[in-house]
Amino acid sequence: MKSIFLQLADDLKVSYWFLPSIMALTAVCLAGGMIFVDTHAGSAWMDGLPWLYAARPDGARQVLSVISGSMITVAGTVFSVTIAAVVYASGQYGPRLLSNFMSDRGNQVTLGTFIATFVYCLLILRTIRSAAEAGAGFVPNLALLVGVVLALCSIGVLIFFIHHVPRQLHINSVVEGVGSMLLGELDARFPRFIGAPPPQDDASAEEAAVPATFRQGATAADGANRTLVASTGTGYLQVIDDETLLRLASERDLVLRLQYQPGDFVHVGRVLVEVWPPHRCDEEAAASISGAFAVGSRRTSLQDIRFLIDELVEIAGRALSPGVNDPFTAVTCLDWLAAAFSDLAARELPSHLRADDEGALRVITHPVTFDSFMERGFGALAQYCSGDMVAALGFLRALGEVSLGCDDAERLALIGGYAERMDVLAREKLVGFNRDRVVQRAGELRRSLAEPDYKRRLRDSSAWLGGTA
Repeated sequence: MKSIFLQLADDLKVSYWFLPSIMALTAVCLAGGMIFVDTHAGSAWMDGLPWLYAARPDGARQVLSVISGSMITVAGTVFSVTIAAVVYASGQYGPRLLSNFMSDRGNQVTLGTFIATFVYCLLILRTIRSAAEAGAGFVPNLALLVGVVLALCSIGVLIFFIHHVPRQLHINSVVEGVGSMLLGELDARFPRFIGAPPPQDDASAEEAAVPATFRQGATAADGANRTLVASTGTGYLQVIDDETLLRLASERDLVLRLQYQPGDFVHVGRVLVEVWPPHRCDEEAAASISGAFAVGSRRTSLQDIRFLIDELVEIAGRALSPGVNDPFTAVTCLDWLAAAFSDLAARELPSHLRADDEGALRVITHPVTFDSFMERGFGALAQYCSGDMVAALGFLRALGEVSLGCDDAERLALIGGYAERMDVLAREKLVGFNRDRVVQRAGELRRSLAEPDYKRRLRDSSAWLGGTA
């Protein structure tokens, strides 16, 4: 159930109706409260202030009519500009970035401000009456004053919106938003895993803790000794309720092996979880396990760090397409990928075996490796960057930045392998001076990484690392 609420919260975050609706309801409550105050306090006190005086019914109607009419007109214009910006961003940067623009609080607050001001003025307008219309005239002057204040605030919001939209559409702002989100996710919840790693230190002890049915060399009889929990929906796996899975596994003394991770596509009937031992997993437990997974129509960054990497790769890939030919946008994406992977290179990645508080194995997940993330980012971009000298040099410089945050020999060898890959691809796609320059830089990086004091060597060549292409 928790996974459904997390999915709903994420859907509301990227909606254009939720926040404006809340602001409109707030305007209704504010209008009711101000009418109540005006009814009991009156407006005679305003006549004693030279800069503030009580309005008459005709004047109050005219002021509120002007405000409400202009607000709904501006709201329509704001909505049109917002949709045009979203359509432009979707076509220019990639459809998967649509959610990033729709989740922008500036656009939502702007639209909500104008709608709320319109609703407030409309409700106040209907309460004004003259002495000719009723036994006693009524003009809610304090509520009218609040309406004027809201109109002034709306003008301020409009000025903000005029500045915000072009800034939001700037490619550096787009990449910065995705990159900052990626860094934040790595810092806040990576490694994201279920339970805690088992207490064993060696690989053989870890393997011994895995039930026979889940081992690589399982026999046919052992492999059949499990219960399969299938998906009830079709779409992208958005949320996994890890706390529920761990609690169910501990309460029923089960071992769960997850077949998918957030961001993977599943369809009805596909096995989500394999459960051992099968006799402890009844229909109720299977239903609870299945309910811990939330499936939707799109990928989100809620639990899927790979999605943020894919967004940066998509922007860079589009920028390097023949129709766009913008290598500097690709270099910007590489800079943010370098910042993220440099942070990731210094982290201890979790084991794929998860244990409960007592150290008993409960969940087996997909292995999380530094190699898999590097392949998702730099591996996917190598083919695009190798055809452009500027992008290829940016690619190598980004690899150098990642290596500065790395102390593991295997990971350094992996980084050197991507430099070698760029060397090979550049030799095939570039010619003349461009090819020689990229090959030279790739060789410098590989030679530096092979030395024990590689960080000093890279820092000493700061002109190479930080210089322009």
